[in-house]
Amino acid sequence: MAKRKTNPAGSSNNHRGDVLRVLGVLKVATVDQIQRIAAPHLTFRHTDKETSSERKTARTASHLGALSDLRKHGLVEKGGRTRGGEVLRNLTPMGLKAAAKELRRPDWEMGSTARGAGRSGASHPMAVNEALLALLRPKPDLNLLDGEPAEAVAAAAAVVDAPGGLGTLASYTTEVALPGTGTWTNPGKGGVQADIVLTAPEDGIPLLFVEIDNCYESAHELAGKIDRYMRFCQRTETDPDGKQRPMWRTRWWVPDGTGGDVPHPPLLLIFNRLGPRNPDTVIPHVTELTRQHWEGEAHDGMYDGKLPIVVTHMNMLCEHGPAGTVFQRFGRPENQTLLDAIGNPRREAPDVLAKAGHEAREREYTEPLRHVVAQRAESEQQDLDLDQDQAVPK
Repeated sequence: MAKRKTNPAGSSNNHRGDVLRVLGVLKVATVDQIQRIAAPHLTFRHTDKETSSERKTARTASHLGALSDLRKHGLVEKGGRTRGGEVLRNLTPMGLKAAAKELRRPDWEMGSTARGAGRSGASHPMAVNEALLALLRPKPDLNLLDGEPAEAVAAAAAVVDAPGGLGTLASYTTEVALPGTGTWTNPGKGGVQADIVLTAPEDGIPLLFVEIDNCYESAHELAGKIDRYMRFCQRTETDPDGKQRPMWRTRWWVPDGTGGDVPHPPLLLIFNRLGPRNPDTVIPHVTELTRQHWEGEAHDGMYDGKLPIVVTHMNMLCEHGPAGTVFQRFGRPENQTLLDAIGNPRREAPDVLAKAGHEAREREYTEPLRHVVAQRAESEQQDLDLDQDQAVPK
């Protein structure tokens, strides 16, 4: 009874934790987005409902109850509606602190509460959320689908077997200020705000900045934004030992480049065809306007001090994910996977060959030694066997 008084909607600790973690990252979201990220297995339940609306109501019921209970405790509030009429939720200042504990992040990394984001339909935050979902690609836990119809389990298994996404929810941060002047906690003029920052070194992406464009901005406006990304990447700070290092390295860790090639962290531009501008005409124009930022040395493929810029379309990202060949890096003619697009094969291939050559030379040197050691061991074993035979009384 006490639990029911504390949480009238009867939500569990797990579901309330789900809500805090998701809203701590996304800032503002629908209950549908919260469920799809935190509990993707629920998408494959309640298949017996007749309409998609009934199925959606059933699969989001647990997190809707958690939102209701968190609102009672002053941690969550309603934040308007999307253009499609869905209710938006965001954290209160107290909820932001609670989310920081759930995500194990310092308070200063959490950003704002996103109050008022839904007053105009929240088209940009919703695009950011869908981009994050497409990069993350949460996979359902098949163990939580016992007893469900075979068709639903098969559909979930197909998602599990498909190419995965990048990192975990904790790998993502949204609305990250990249100060051109000022400090992390008090950024000044001349900076930019990354829509998403992804840190997934375990998946080959130590650091990636993501910018979502709903096709309202001109090529010149986007080029100006890229200028500000470059300005931030070029900022340096003094270490305690007196050495200068890039400001971004004071917050994120990235391995040093190979062969003297040290590019800036890559930038992914995702074009969401919502506004009137055609990305197929905007992208070539942006490419030329920002050439000085991304173009490497043609003779050796070096990108030292350059900003790798990769572009894709939202619908293609949602369909194929980061493993799809739907990403084009400025300066390259063909589409690639995201990992290939942000990489530098002209520098990496020689490194791989050099490593392979070193290993081959090592084998060439050690194989004869192994043969000699093996022969010596065999000879010693034969002598030992002979001594034992002679020691046996007849």
